[in-house]
Amino acid sequence: MKTTMPFYKYKPFPGVKVPDRTWPDNRISHAPMWCSVDLRDGNQALMNPMDTEKKREMFRLLVEIGFKEIEVGFPSASQADYDFIRFLIEGGLIPGDVTAQVLTPARGHLIKKTFESLAGVDKAIVHLYNSTSAVQRRVVFGMSRREIRDLAVTGARLVREEAERLTGSAIRFEYTPESFMATEPDFAVEICEAVTDVWGPTPERKVILNLPLTVEMATPNVYADQIEWFRRHIGKRDCIIISVHAHNDRGTGIAATELALMAGAARVEGTLFGNGERTGNVDIVALALNLHTQGIAAGLDFSGISRIIEVCERCTDIPVHMRHPYAGELVYTAFSGSHQDAISKGMKAREEEGNPYWEVPYLPMDPLDVGRTYESVIRINSQSGKGGVAYIMEKEYGLQLPGEMRPEFGKMIQAISDVTGREVAPAAVRDAFEREYLGRIAPYAFKRSTLVAHNEGDVNEQAPGIAIEAVVAFHGEDKTITGCGNGPIDAFCNALKTWFALDFKIFAYHEHAIGKGSDSKAAAYIGVEDRRGRRYWGAGIDPHIGIASFKALLSALNRSGAV
Repeated sequence: MKTTMPFYKYKPFPGVKVPDRTWPDNRISHAPMWCSVDLRDGNQALMNPMDTEKKREMFRLLVEIGFKEIEVGFPSASQADYDFIRFLIEGGLIPGDVTAQVLTPARGHLIKKTFESLAGVDKAIVHLYNSTSAVQRRVVFGMSRREIRDLAVTGARLVREEAERLTGSAIRFEYTPESFMATEPDFAVEICEAVTDVWGPTPERKVILNLPLTVEMATPNVYADQIEWFRRHIGKRDCIIISVHAHNDRGTGIAATELALMAGAARVEGTLFGNGERTGNVDIVALALNLHTQGIAAGLDFSGISRIIEVCERCTDIPVHMRHPYAGELVYTAFSGSHQDAISKGMKAREEEGNPYWEVPYLPMDPLDVGRTYESVIRINSQSGKGGVAYIMEKEYGLQLPGEMRPEFGKMIQAISDVTGREVAPAAVRDAFEREYLGRIAPYAFKRSTLVAHNEGDVNEQAPGIAIEAVVAFHGEDKTITGCGNGPIDAFCNALKTWFALDFKIFAYHEHAIGKGSDSKAAAYIGVEDRRGRRYWGAGIDPHIGIASFKALLSALNRSGAV
């Protein structure tokens, strides 16, 4: 196969050998610890970084969602970040159950400035990092493994010393060997153990070792292998928390994070909707709701997803894509006819069966869980079918179209979409129904009627032997017609056939109430067949079911062209 793309410039990622890996058999049974990095990693990736007011609004949102650890900035690299951290601390804006996290490189003067920003904080996580991969050591820093390790150890010592000086504040430690995926596994363990030896963690005061997928370089299973290998070889395992921080360069950041959790990670750093450098950070919204759909309490509240989107879009100037998992405008919407039919049947079955579990085709999660409604679950365009149109009519307007009638009306709506080339809104669907069925009042239009018992006894519409006297406008001229039958509809049919010399028969009749209560109306649907065997549907709506039926019959006759 010929190609002009120079694939030969790249080599396969080597991975790590874990022949007896156990993570593929594991299941995620509980939520990890969550840490939002929206205000640091997310903010530094914005074309227009957030100002203090936007940062405050984002911080408030993160707290409302339920994050207990929030990386609030990089104070040694940005005066704006430094000032925001001081704003939070001096304003008493950090809740007692929330820990602010700050990032610092392993450089002495930068570590000192980081601790300056934390003066007066009740508790915080100081997140120390330096890059450790072979290519970074060679190309960026020109340093050996030993020199990189010594840099991390020196930084760790200074972090410990500064934390001891910060009296009245509870400081926890986190270390990141940046570019972990591209770092030799044995060196990742070596440098992490050297740092933790300086910090002296205990089971009661654990150190966070954050193993980032700084740049995605292989399939998600490779990252899981690396996490499992690290977990097996690192010392003091009861004194550390393994954290992951995945980016999305290959588009598999969520999968990589989930597999890493299966491999032993217990903490996740990420951002709302995946904002971040290049292709972004792991998306905590999708990741948490993935757990939710497996029956696992995620520990984060996304029940008001529309408001969360609104705040994030305003603060970041980045729109949430309409196909974004769980949150996008169209993710609970079906246009395909077969999908619409399956969703409609699934929703109806759930109501009838009372199933406590969510089992609706094509909808992995109940839209209500994130504050969405069912109103836009099915939308109509040229790809839609009869089931979707019927769903719209029932959910939006309470009209339960008979199954035999749906293909006819569905084709009408599809034709509208074909002509316009656009989606057909629910109001337009209803307008088409009104125009095609309820508005068909020529040449025949119902005016009024009187029913009487055809034999002795009380007047009873359900009794056999009904006589009717009705007024029907024919081409605008009122005609009084009479007839008898075994019920109101039969009597009305016989009157029409006699007075207008019509030849037809009814092949289907359906009725139902629209709404509940004394002011509810009735809907009737009647199918007629003419003498040539051609079939037509009509519909009528009226507070009185009998009159709704008469209107439906005349609607069908008008649509048939009967004269």
